Amino acid sequence: MNLILETLKTRGFFKQCTDADALSKLMDNEPVTFYVGCDPTGSSLHIGHMVPFFAYRHLRDAGHRGLALIGGGTARIGDPSGKSEMRKVLSYEQLDKNSESISAQLDRFVGFDGKNALSVNNKDWLANLNYIDFLREIGSHFSVNRMLSFEAYKMRLETGLSFVEFNYQLLQSYDFLELYRRHGCRLQIGGDDQWGNIVAGVELVRRVEGAEVFGLTFPLVTTADGKKMGKTEKGALFLDPEITTPYEFFQYWRNVQDADTLRFLLMFTFLPVEECQALCAQDKNPNEAKEHLAWEITALIHGKQEADKALAGAKAAFGGGVGGDKSAMPNTKLPRSRFDAGYNIVDLFFDAGLGATKSEARRLVDQGGAFVSGTDGELEIIKDNKAIIGTKYLNADGELILRAGKKRYMLVISN
Repeated sequence: MNLILETLKTRGFFKQCTDADALSKLMDNEPVTFYVGCDPTGSSLHIGHMVPFFAYRHLRDAGHRGLALIGGGTARIGDPSGKSEMRKVLSYEQLDKNSESISAQLDRFVGFDGKNALSVNNKDWLANLNYIDFLREIGSHFSVNRMLSFEAYKMRLETGLSFVEFNYQLLQSYDFLELYRRHGCRLQIGGDDQWGNIVAGVELVRRVEGAEVFGLTFPLVTTADGKKMGKTEKGALFLDPEITTPYEFFQYWRNVQDADTLRFLLMFTFLPVEECQALCAQDKNPNEAKEHLAWEITALIHGKQEADKALAGAKAAFGGGVGGDKSAMPNTKLPRSRFDAGYNIVDLFFDAGLGATKSEARRLVDQGGAFVSGTDGELEIIKDNKAIIGTKYLNADGELILRAGKKRYMLVISN
C-alpha cells in the first residue's frame, strides 16, 4: 500500500475505501487532489469536525493537494446524515457569516497557500442552479431505491425525512463532479457517516465524466467507554475560544481516559508514531502522556502561547494555586463581603458556577466532590453542606480555588 495510506491506517484514519489498491497505485504515480467538506451550520467548528482535517494535513504534507470545501450552498438545506431530525434552517446571511468564520479557523490550522491547500465554497456553483436542468442532467443518474438503502436515509425514514433533505446527496455528489471539473479532484475523504454520500459522488463522476475517482472514510471517533469524543458537560468542544476557552480545551485532553491516550496522540497530533508509542509505554506515567497530548493539540488549535498558558493554569489548579499560572484558569468574581460574613459551601459552589442549581451543588458536597484550597494552598475536601468558608481560605491576593469532582476547577477572586 502507498506510504501515506499506510500512515493514515496506522494513525486511525482508515475505515472504508472505494478501491484502496487503485488509489494506492495512483498515489504512487502522481500527486492527487483531494477534498473534505464541512457545512457552516454554526459559527465555529468543533473537534469532531477536525478529524478529516488532521488527515488532510498528513496528505498535504505527503505532497498531495487539498481542497477544503465550505458548504455555503449545501448548508442551505442541511445534511440528514447522523441526525434524528431536520437541522435548523439558517438565513443565507448567517450562513455566509459562518462560512467566513469557519474558513478562517481552517486557515489557521491548515494554512491555505492557494497552491497545495485551498479553500472553496460550493455556494459558487449551487446557489444559482437551474432546478429543471439539474434534475435532467444530474438527477437522472440517481436511483431512489439505492439512495434509500444507505444508512443515513434508512435511519431518518423512521422519524421523518423531508424532500428538501432527500436532495442533499445529489448536491454533495454534484460537488465532487464540480471539483473534478474545476480542480481535477480525484478523492473525497470524510467520516464514515458520509460513506453513502461519498459513494454516490464517486459513481456520479464515473457516469458523467467516465473518470475513476475515489472515496475514503475514517471511523467515527468515540471514547473507550463508547461515548462520542469531544463531548463535555457544556456540550461540544469548540475551536472558538469565546465558546470553549483554551484552558477548557486543554483540560479536556488532559483528562481523557488512559485507554484513549495513544489513539488520540496518533490522531490529534503530528508526533511520530514511535514517539506516541513511547509516551504510552507501560513503564511511563500516563498523566505525562496526557499532558503531552493536551499541550500538542492546544498548540495546534490555539497556538503555542495559549498552550503554555493553559499548561501553567492546569499546574496551578492541580497544585491548589501553588506554582503555575492561575491566569489561564476559568475564574469568577464574588463579593469579599460574603467571605467576611461566612460563605455557605453550597451557596459558594452554586454562585461560582460549579452547580447548575443549589440542589446540584448540595449533592456535590454530600457526595464528597467539593474541594476548597486551604491556607497552605492544598485542596481539602468539604463534606458538610452547612460548612462556612470564611476569609481564612483566601490567599494574600484574596483568591481561592474550588474543584468540583475530579476535573472542574474555578478560581474565585473576591472583590
